[in-house]
Formats: sequence, C-alpha cells, structure tokens
Amino acid sequence: MAYLSMGEAHRRITDYLSCFSAALLSQDGPSLTPLLLVSSNSPLLLSVAHALDVFSEWPRLVDQIDDQVQLFAEIVSPLLRCLQSFRAGQFAEAYVSFEKSANAFLQEFRNWESSWAMAAMYTVAHEIRILAEKADKELALLGKNPEKLQAAGSFLMKVFGVLAGKVSKRVGALYITCQLFKIYFKLGTVHLCRSVIRSIDTARMFDFEEFPVRDKVTYMYYTGRLEVFNENFPAADEKLMYALMHCNPQREANIRMILKYLIPVKLSLGILPKLWLLEKYNLIEYKDIVSSLKSGDLRLLRHALVEHEARFLKSGVYLVLEKLELQVYQRLIKKIYIIQKEKDPSKAHQVKLETIVKALKWLELDMDMDEVECIVAILIYKNLMKGYFAHKSKVVVLRKQDPFPKLNS
Repeated sequence: MAYLSMGEAHRRITDYLSCFSAALLSQDGPSLTPLLLVSSNSPLLLSVAHALDVFSEWPRLVDQIDDQVQLFAEIVSPLLRCLQSFRAGQFAEAYVSFEKSANAFLQEFRNWESSWAMAAMYTVAHEIRILAEKADKELALLGKNPEKLQAAGSFLMKVFGVLAGKVSKRVGALYITCQLFKIYFKLGTVHLCRSVIRSIDTARMFDFEEFPVRDKVTYMYYTGRLEVFNENFPAADEKLMYALMHCNPQREANIRMILKYLIPVKLSLGILPKLWLLEKYNLIEYKDIVSSLKSGDLRLLRHALVEHEARFLKSGVYLVLEKLELQVYQRLIKKIYIIQKEKDPSKAHQVKLETIVKALKWLELDMDMDEVECIVAILIYKNLMKGYFAHKSKVVVLRKQDPFPKLNS
C-alpha cells in the first residue's frame, strides 16, 4: 500500500465527512448513497479506509461536525469503524459497527417527511445483509454462533415498518421485502416470508404495478419459489413467468436463476423446454430429464436424478423432479397404446399389464405385476390416464376418446 502522510490522511477523512454532512443538510440522496457502500471496492472508500489507519485521531474530526447535523456522530462514527474493520477482514466487528450506524440512520430517516433518502436506505438494507453474510461465515469458521444474518432480518423488519407506515415511502417496501426474502431463504426460514407477504397483500399499500420493475421481478421470483416448495405449480408458473417476462434480457445470470425453478414447474405441468434454451442458459442438467419425459424412459430419469442430485437438492427442486416418474410411466403406456393402435386399432385401448412389465424389463427395471398394477391405479387416480383396471384379466381398459389428458389442462 502506498505511503500516506498524516496531512493527506487528515484531508481525505475531512473531505469524506464534509461530503456526508453536506448531503444530509441539503437532502442530496445521490451524493449520500455512495458514501454508505462499505462492501464495495469504491476507490473513495478504499482511500478513506487507508486514511483511518494512518490518522488515529479521526473521532475528533467527527465531533467537530456533530453540532451541525443531528445524530451525525451516531451515524458516521460507527460507519467509519465498520469501514476500518471490513478492510481488515474483521467482518463480525464490521457488522456490529454497521448495525449501530444503520439504526441511527433509520431513526433520522423516520423523521424525514419526503423520500429523498430512499436510495440511501436501499443501500443500508443491502449492505447490512451482505455484511451479515460475511460475518456469519467468519463466526462459523471460529466455531461461534452465526447470528448476524438473523439480526439483519430483525433490523430490516423495522425498516419495513417505517416504510409501510408512510405513504410517501411505501414504494420502498417491496425492495426491503426482497432483501428479507434473500435472508429467509439463506437461513432456511422461508416460513417467515408469509408474514411479510400478508403485510403487503392486506395493507393494499400500493398498486403492485407502480413498484419499480427490479423489485417486482425479485418479488415474483421469490414468491414463485415459495409456490414451488408448496407444489402449487399453476401459481408458481404464473409468478415465475412474470419474473421471466419482465427480467432485463441482458441479465442472463438472473434469467438462468428464474429458469432453474421455472423449468421444473413447466415439466410438472407437462410443458417441455427446447434443447436450445437449456444450452443457452447452461441448464444441461435438465436435458436427460426432458428426454425421459419424451421417451417414457424411467431409467434415464433416475440416472439424471442420481447424476445431478447435489445440484437439484441445493436448489430445492429434487422432490419436484422425482415426482415426474408418474409422467414417465404415463408416457411409456401411451407409447404402448400408440404401437398397439398401429397394429390393431380395435384393441388399442386394451393394454395388458404383462406388456407394461415387459417394456420395463427392456429398460432394465425389474417390476412385478402387483407393482405395475399399483402404478396404473395411481395414474388413473391422478387423472393422468382415463379408463379403468380390469383386475381379473389384468388389463388396463383406456377410454377410447382422449385417454391421456394434457397435464396443463
């Protein structure tokens, strides 16, 4: 690191404090926001962090301005300590300092009638989540309780309450909600999302379409994921499709994140994606699953689930994909039906269990008649096939008109 004189360090800190003070006094949101980006590689904040290490008496510089701006020291002093700790790689200490600064900032923000500092509040919300994640990783490595992300969630709930309570600031509630979703999904406490969703729905605080597009896309993405977990696929399809259609087409990483959940939903509804889509967004793990649904190859589906098990489990879609087995059975029986129809149309609707057992053996799946009978009964019960089972003759009698309904109907 380049040598820095005491005089230059003093000047850098003074300039930062003057900018911060001026932004608060003039209510200049665009000037205030970059001064809060602790976790960024901002050249300005890097230079200030260096200066803080050189000029150890910087707290008295803060005190000189404190008389001019209410709560200035309470906001800026812990913010600068946070900056020092963060650059030193002491993330737990950085989080503690930032939380103090954030609470003081929120106290002032609550008193401002206009929404001039909304972007700054967004930055505070984003930074506290990022710092909490880094702090929890550090604490876990030290064998301590990783509790900072949970604390960040509690702080953001206070922010949500402030935003929801004032008409001029309600537009920011959805951004904070999305930050909360990211925390709850990270912690595995997705059930907590429900209370926030209810608050937005019941308060009717804003016409949804009036929120910023970025926030609407993120909100629909996370609520769509919640519907996936609940296996409410029509609702998940609607929300994730909204996120996809309104996502910036240049943000391919975000599109891939949406598709990672939308594809299992579409598959569950009987809609198969094109191969070019999987290749374009590097979602090749779904390729064999799509092929198995097209061909009725249960062996291929199971192989794909084993091969990509870790990835599917991490994203939480493994159980959704595993349940596609019924669709694969349906496709296999449908192929048998089509072959029989070509040979003898009059008997196409009568499918012997023995024929299904032979087809499964050809796929190297050893299943007896009782197991196959059970699967057929489930297919009929689930409305994946129309017909009935003739127990004595061991024959599935399919309805002559449309025996295999479309799943998305």
